[in-house]
Amino acid sequence: MKLYRFVIFEYMSKYIINGGKKLVGEVKISGAKNAAVGILAASIMTDEDVLIENIPDVWDINVMLEAIKVLGAEVTRIDRNTVKINSKNANLTELSDKDLGKMRATYYFVGALLARHHKSKVIFPGGCNIGLRPINLHLKGFLALGANAYEEDGYIITEANNLIGANIYLDTVSVGATVNIMLAAVLSQGVTFIENAAKEPHVVDIANFLNSMGANIKGAGTDTIRIKGVKKLHGTKYSVIPDQIEAGTYMVLATITKGDITIKNIIPKHIESISAKLIDVGNQVIAYDEAIRVIGSEIILPTSIKTMPYPGFPTDMQPQFTCTLTLANGRSKIEESIFENRFKYVEEVKKMGATITIDNTTLIVDGVKELEGRKIVAPDLRAGAALVLACLAAKGQSEIDKIEYVERGYEDFVNKLIDLGADIKKIEG
Repeated sequence: MKLYRFVIFEYMSKYIINGGKKLVGEVKISGAKNAAVGILAASIMTDEDVLIENIPDVWDINVMLEAIKVLGAEVTRIDRNTVKINSKNANLTELSDKDLGKMRATYYFVGALLARHHKSKVIFPGGCNIGLRPINLHLKGFLALGANAYEEDGYIITEANNLIGANIYLDTVSVGATVNIMLAAVLSQGVTFIENAAKEPHVVDIANFLNSMGANIKGAGTDTIRIKGVKKLHGTKYSVIPDQIEAGTYMVLATITKGDITIKNIIPKHIESISAKLIDVGNQVIAYDEAIRVIGSEIILPTSIKTMPYPGFPTDMQPQFTCTLTLANGRSKIEESIFENRFKYVEEVKKMGATITIDNTTLIVDGVKELEGRKIVAPDLRAGAALVLACLAAKGQSEIDKIEYVERGYEDFVNKLIDLGADIKKIEG
């Protein structure tokens, strides 16, 4: 048996930012990270070639590709954003390297391996510490399909003689559980219904990818997903959808810097809740077929936000909006209803002069005239991006440490910001 070992190096790099400039120009959005990780896991479910285009070149994606190699698949990087995967010889069913546990999405290999090999052993996933993200709903789904599924010694373990379609109701809306159950069910016998399913665009994209491989999935994007099991999947060529959170981040960037940014290569339907809030705070938002332009107002108006599952306001955009509302003309209220530990960045932006009060799961933000540059630390992916936005709007120079969090999910972040006129540079650690 060929054994693999890889190490993911963490560098103490930082960003140096001189803020206070209005950012103007165009930016092209990369492929959706949250869709790509599920699609990459699903790619091991066929013996034939799978060509995946428009994958973002970010840390999380590279971890997934390394994990696929560990399982025995052949991975060929055609170019920076295109990969070919052949899993004909991917016969291993265990992922035990601790470095794999540093990201959340490796748990998608549980459903994919269970479907293909009827067993799996995958190290318990990590990722950003933004709150409890238990896997009980995943296990509930696998058990309903006829598998023995449990946690033991830091691993998620599954095994089954056969997988049989079932009716599965998710007690709470969960993207991870929806995708994982969907992966396991596509090669089961009979029909599976996932009730109270997540509706996010990346759930739909993963379903479309599986259908392009010969799966029979209907209803993705609605409350109920119907999966009729098939005997096998075949190869495919597929392009990942644009990243709605990356798009939303640049839209908010136009607001906080009072700039004028056109965001290209997007699906405007996926970011309607973000556009609506940007209009609420005073921006001009112009939608095109595959682009959107945000013209920032000189006065940012206060607003109220409550994060909700899609199509509601995304939790992944809460930190970016909060940092923007620190400069609003009045008091704003932000309620976080998805993750209970998503306010760790608040103390960092308060160092810059923000006035924010935490009341359980709600933030009360009293706008100030300006933020001032400081030395701060990125606590997680989206909060790190939000702090970059705050620094770009702040007076003076800022330093942001632990930027590896940010680069887990944003391709070419520094270069894209520079192209918009930002004064930012990365110092390698």
